[in-house]
Amino acid sequence: QVQLVESGGGLVQPGGTLRLSCAASTGIFNIHSMDWYHQAPGGPRELIATIRNNGDTWYADSVKGRFTGTKNYYENTVYLQMTDLKPEDTGVYYCTCQEYWGQGTQVIVSS
Repeated sequence: QVQLVESGGGLVQPGGTLRLSCAASTGIFNIHSMDWYHQAPGGPRELIATIRNNGDTWYADSVKGRFTGTKNYYENTVYLQMTDLKPEDTGVYYCTCQEYWGQGTQVIVSS
């Protein structure tokens, strides 16, 4: 059983920065790609970033140029650096790998 634990969410003003973390209980990120999803209040979960096992990344247009995904192989952790945050970035952020999902971390962008 693989556990994914997100952290790093919080309240930030528009234009601010946050770094989300997703720690895995195994080295699953070294083998498989992982995804970050965003769920805005009342909305569906939407894929916003993919970090492949070789480190290549993909981003949704809504976050491209503002969010950066990285991976730390030794710590079994992936990160999502979020800059220039906007109110529409508010929501719960989930990491997922294969069939495993984290519990989510809340981000609120508000002045």
